[in-house]
Amino acid sequence: MNPYQKKRRWKFFLLIFAILIGIASVFYTDSFVKKMEREEADQFHLWVKIQERAMFLYDNDDYRVIVETVRANTKTPVIMIDSAGMISSFFGLDSTKTNYPTADTKLTYDSLYFVRQLRQMKAQHPPDEMNFFGKKFKAYYRDSFILTQLRYFPYIQMAVIFLFLLTAYAAFSSARRDEQDHVWVGLAKETAHQLGTPISSLMAWTELMKSKFDAEDDPLIAEMENDIKRLEIITDRFSKIGSKPILEDHTVYIVISDFIRYFKVRTSDKVKFSITGDEQVRAMLNVPLFDWVIENLLKNAANAIENEGSISINIIENLAKEQVFIDVSDTGKGIPRSKFDAVFQPGYTTRKRGWGLGLSLTKRIVENYHSGEIFVKDSELGKGTTFRIILKSSLRYEPTTA
Repeated sequence: MNPYQKKRRWKFFLLIFAILIGIASVFYTDSFVKKMEREEADQFHLWVKIQERAMFLYDNDDYRVIVETVRANTKTPVIMIDSAGMISSFFGLDSTKTNYPTADTKLTYDSLYFVRQLRQMKAQHPPDEMNFFGKKFKAYYRDSFILTQLRYFPYIQMAVIFLFLLTAYAAFSSARRDEQDHVWVGLAKETAHQLGTPISSLMAWTELMKSKFDAEDDPLIAEMENDIKRLEIITDRFSKIGSKPILEDHTVYIVISDFIRYFKVRTSDKVKFSITGDEQVRAMLNVPLFDWVIENLLKNAANAIENEGSISINIIENLAKEQVFIDVSDTGKGIPRSKFDAVFQPGYTTRKRGWGLGLSLTKRIVENYHSGEIFVKDSELGKGTTFRIILKSSLRYEPTTA
């Protein structure tokens, strides 16, 4: 199992764990809310019974204390209506909206407030019937403010936890990316430094061979010199990692053609190469780094072709968006759709001896250094894959007017 698969598995387990915590919190709070609902309902029913008997017991001092105690401890707002639907009395409502103003207070009487409260109470709970001296009344109540808060508490709690986890994840991901970037830069620059000495030695040895054996025009030494130049380019690539490269205006077709000429003689004869499309389109490129992008894509394409096959590169210009599309297609074994994003993750590889760094580095070069985009445009198992690179065109077009 590669590191990317392990990371995905850990993310999955953590997500399941967070969901379970959220579900447990919701269920626990829900059971607590239902218990409070029952207690408030019992308290309301007791209040109704006390109200019915209050007129008969109010002259009794012992019962009057009980009546006042029950009324004082009732936290739920209540409205009583008569048989005609008119509000006859109320309890526990906002006193600033249910009283007439005086010279000493800033109270108001809001008739619509009663209508809204009664509508809300009817929607929440059925009424209790009351009987006063042969007259029928109905008492409605709504949930207390505390109970209403508790209903939304688990969702608020989950939202806070989610925001905290999201912030923590973003912070740790940023720190991890910075750490990875430092590792990439350090490794690249150290590699460039280590390659410098043997390359200098190889250059000296080839010059010695040419002078000693009079092999100035020897094709083998010429190929050796090409490889040494290639090593110099690779060293230059590594030295540019971590620093802002200089981008220059180049014809994309020529840059890719030059690299294919070098690459195809070092690949199996069973793999055929072709390049098509717009030969004039231009883009801002750093050639050594962009060659690295093409090299990684071509190597992956060649490795995906088990026997005979072909690799084609098509260059397209999107005039409307002033962009350059570079499609690299092969006739290899293809990539599952579920792995389209995974192939660019560090450590992801399908080869036993692969390190899984080529496409990850390719993505960094295209996006970070060329302000472009790269993705798997299309792939079908057993038929092949197409990668698309999108770059900004260095050509600008003025709209024509009739």
